[in-house]
Amino acid sequence: MTSLPLARQPEEGFTCSVGIMAYNEASNIARAIESILAQQLSCATISEVIVVASGCTDNTVPIVTEMAGRDSRIQLVVQERREGKASAINLFLAAARSEVLVMASADVVIKPGSLDALIQPLQDPTVGMVGGRPIPVNDESTFLGFAVHLLWRLHDRIARQAPKLGEVVAFRAIVPSIPRDTPVDEISIQAIITQLKYRLVYEPRAVVYNRGPSTIGDYLRQRRRINSGHLRIHQQQRYDAPTMNVARIGQALLAERPFGSLRAACWTVGTVGLEALARALGAYDHLRRRPHYLWQMAMTTKAQIAGEITAPSYESVLVFHIMDYRQFELELGVRGAQSLAQQVVPMMRRALGTQALVKLERNGAIIALLPVDQDEAERAAAQLIAAIQATPVRVAGHDDPVAARLACGVIAFMQAGGASAKAVLATN
Repeated sequence: MTSLPLARQPEEGFTCSVGIMAYNEASNIARAIESILAQQLSCATISEVIVVASGCTDNTVPIVTEMAGRDSRIQLVVQERREGKASAINLFLAAARSEVLVMASADVVIKPGSLDALIQPLQDPTVGMVGGRPIPVNDESTFLGFAVHLLWRLHDRIARQAPKLGEVVAFRAIVPSIPRDTPVDEISIQAIITQLKYRLVYEPRAVVYNRGPSTIGDYLRQRRRINSGHLRIHQQQRYDAPTMNVARIGQALLAERPFGSLRAACWTVGTVGLEALARALGAYDHLRRRPHYLWQMAMTTKAQIAGEITAPSYESVLVFHIMDYRQFELELGVRGAQSLAQQVVPMMRRALGTQALVKLERNGAIIALLPVDQDEAERAAAQLIAAIQATPVRVAGHDDPVAARLACGVIAFMQAGGASAKAVLATN
């Protein structure tokens, strides 16, 4: 068999050790490891991938053993008895030999380029920990799929303001261990990094795909455990996760505008009700000192996800308007204003690349269709506006170069709604 692809060697940079904590993850462990070793890094080298297999009774150990025989970077640490994820993480922390440590769940797949985006902020010596953005593969046309997607979108909104890191994280090798009885390991590490006066960074470009629960029982078990764990972290380490703040959750929920249809409104209310129940049960468990560090697995989150990942997941329509376009028509004439718009369009096409469709309307509006989600579309629009406004062009009937000032609105569609996105472009 051929060996797994090597990460590109940087001219300068540091090494990183990647840890994967696994308990009966045979369905996804090979894909998870491959998605890590296939990453192309510009600022670091993957020196080792350490898989800690805790009390596995399926084929996880044989799969990792076979892969380790083909790639010397893969190391297997077998923990004979399952003692909780925190215990497995402490084994990883003790075994790792690199300057930067990366932890990824065994049931996720890392999007190409994400590991590099995750590690880059650590070149800043004030940054101690970076977290990526989880995107679930659940079918959003079902209630539980809707609930899972809504939950992660809320976490994404909150993390952009106050970093809450999980699913995949990178941090400096300055954490000797974490409490063995914590059920929310990334938050324990986040608390330690913060107490050591390092900054936290949320990097939404570092995308990992995961699967959320698809039954009410699994959903409540998972959220109950996590909420109980957050309360324990507050008690043990005097640290509060940003997502525990009800006001932040409420603001993020309102920003989502989840009441656009009757179904969305009903499902949003249902999701809020489930979360409220999970928080109440988590608080009850915390008061009763019920441990969650050795938790019952949510089995519906463990099916293989590799075959369900498609790109792009979204399409976005960007509507650009040349500000003061009517004034340009008065000053330059209709031909002059049209000349300005016609010169902006090819600049956009060059900047956005072949993946974008760009169309100029008679009223001077410029519509672009991009296969990205709303956040990426808004970043692309901001960069494009800055570049075009800094590049004056010559237009018919005017002696001096003119800089076009642009405004932009973005409408995002899920991939399933791609036909709707194209319809917007076609009918304008």
